[in-house]
Amino acid sequence: MIHDPVELVIFDCDGVLVDSERIYCRVDREVFAALGAEFTEAEVVEQFVGSSNEVLTAILEERLGRPLEPDWHVPYRPLYDLALDAELTVVEGITDALDALDVPFCLASNGSHPSIRRNLTRVGLLDRFEGRIFSARDVAQGKPAPDLFLHAAATMGVPPERCAVVEDSPYGVRAARAAGMRAFGYCGGLTRADRLMGPRTLVFDDMRELPRLLGEPLA
Repeated sequence: MIHDPVELVIFDCDGVLVDSERIYCRVDREVFAALGAEFTEAEVVEQFVGSSNEVLTAILEERLGRPLEPDWHVPYRPLYDLALDAELTVVEGITDALDALDVPFCLASNGSHPSIRRNLTRVGLLDRFEGRIFSARDVAQGKPAPDLFLHAAATMGVPPERCAVVEDSPYGVRAARAAGMRAFGYCGGLTRADRLMGPRTLVFDDMRELPRLLGEPLA
């Protein structure tokens, strides 16, 4: 059992702080169809939620049977921005959880810095994370590699074993485990609970419970 006290909470962004995954998945399907690749909603959730751009592009190219230009996604950005501007909200209960935390916290996302900042600004959370935002662009490999979480912990000055990671995707919880950190898998969004379960991981569906759960020992 793991009893080391948590000294840092590392939050993913999409699906953990901002309720963006449903929006992304819907627009993803529209964009992929325009390119000539049909994906079901279940396929998009299973293969793309929490993935890096590199993983997404590789899966898309495999389905298309052809390579894509390096900037293939640029013409489609306005579709995502319009949807996010109109629909993006915070994940239910996250502001209560942040208010109740008595340890430092930061953000580590596979998204780019501009994308992370835009989404936090849209929902009024940027001030809470200013100066403590880490992107996969900062390291050699994004999730599911441990690089990003280890970089965040080192920058914040906390050993990995005293860090807790809050994630909503299998990519994220795998990265947390690989980094030697405790994983808290949020299943209140699109990802099923069984896809988040595993060693050193506690799965939960109510963000308001997070501050209490951080004190629970993990096997």
